Amino acid sequence: MTPSLIHLAEAQKSAPVTDWAARIGWVVGLLVFIAFVYWLMRQGWKWRGTLQGDLPELPSAPADAGEARLTAGPSPATTPSGGGKPPLTMSGRYHGSTTAGQWLDRIVARGLGTRSRVELTLTDQGLDVVRPGAASFFVPAAALRGARLDKGIAGKVLTEGGLLIVTWRHGDREIDSGFRSDRAADHAAWVEALNALSTTHTTTTTEHTETEGAR
Repeated sequence: MTPSLIHLAEAQKSAPVTDWAARIGWVVGLLVFIAFVYWLMRQGWKWRGTLQGDLPELPSAPADAGEARLTAGPSPATTPSGGGKPPLTMSGRYHGSTTAGQWLDRIVARGLGTRSRVELTLTDQGLDVVRPGAASFFVPAAALRGARLDKGIAGKVLTEGGLLIVTWRHGDREIDSGFRSDRAADHAAWVEALNALSTTHTTTTTEHTETEGAR
């Protein structure tokens, strides 16, 4: 057998040696790094919650909240076969809350940082936010500051108009809360209704204040 054939046979018999110790070391190091990053995120979340500790308890829906308001006009996505104006109720997701006008300044206190499924109902008394598995709350009509369509809120970015942003006041803060309906086509009707309720209540409050001042 020629030397070249001998070397070829030896090469075929030689199997690459796996350095298992090195591989295990890399895996362990990666897991430790991931755990450390997760720990930092948890600490940051707790720290932010501590800074927001002055946020009052979230109000609950009153017993006399009333029936759901009706949309200004029929909506193809929600109008029953009999026609008419559908009620302002929504099933979808709650994507979080931030300081109003600052879409990256997330609010985590009082459970507002927890994403969840959500059921919304708009009545003459305000906005009822029911969250299975998370803290539900109620936004009184007097606290509503308006609504708009947007594409993002802290940690969540969607297509243009993919989020319904409700602005409301709680304690000393103005808050933007982001919702997405299972039927995104309904968002426009909600913006119109929320802005109408907010404007109506603001006007009524202003007139009442002026009347009281004139006495």
